Amino acid sequence: MGKDVIIALDFESREKALGFLDRFAGEARKPFVKIGMELYYAEGPAIVREVKARGHKIFLDLKLHDIPNTVKKAMAVLSNLDVDMVNLHAAGTRAMMEAALEGVTRSDGTRPLVIAVTQLTSTSQERMEQDLLIERPLDQVVLHYARCAAQAGLDGVVCSPLEAGKVHEACGDRFVTVTPGVRFAGGDTGDQVRVTTPARARELGSDYIVVGRPITQAEDPAAAYRKCVEEFVTFS
Repeated sequence: MGKDVIIALDFESREKALGFLDRFAGEARKPFVKIGMELYYAEGPAIVREVKARGHKIFLDLKLHDIPNTVKKAMAVLSNLDVDMVNLHAAGTRAMMEAALEGVTRSDGTRPLVIAVTQLTSTSQERMEQDLLIERPLDQVVLHYARCAAQAGLDGVVCSPLEAGKVHEACGDRFVTVTPGVRFAGGDTGDQVRVTTPARARELGSDYIVVGRPITQAEDPAAAYRKCVEEFVTFS
């Protein structure tokens, strides 16, 4: 599986998101981008269609989590947007994940990649135990959710780079690991807890890294993106 860098389009408006993408007009490769809750809730499906029309691959990051029937119907709607990747919370149970897969699959059998969020990269062992009442080691919880996702037929999971290699060992090399929590060496970690550099994420087995602020808030976003690609994709 080829590795790639996904830029998180964490903007509150169409104008800011498209203005940001305009700064990549001269790049040899169009970045794979993530549209999350902030931008999608602000602009709706239209922004997805507009970014897709520009030739970008899209990870639609809405983290669905509801009863199986609701998630199934929501996924059927999202499937019409022709995105490349969608996600949901593994904590919704295997039944919810199976329903999501059924809903997102089009009549011709095609569908985007479907991945499950295990534990957010802002979650620490302490927070998981105190706030979620989960007392197992965090990496064991991530692996359990990953196995459930694989058994439900999903394509992969969202996890931190620190768990990516273990997920591949448990679920196979073709099981996709999408890993946020990536920062350049010496960069501000913000609200993230389980973080690595792009180069370290590659070493640990991540298939995709999701990078937001280190690129979107950089003085030269295109240069920051190229640095990520060099470290994660083309590093030798």
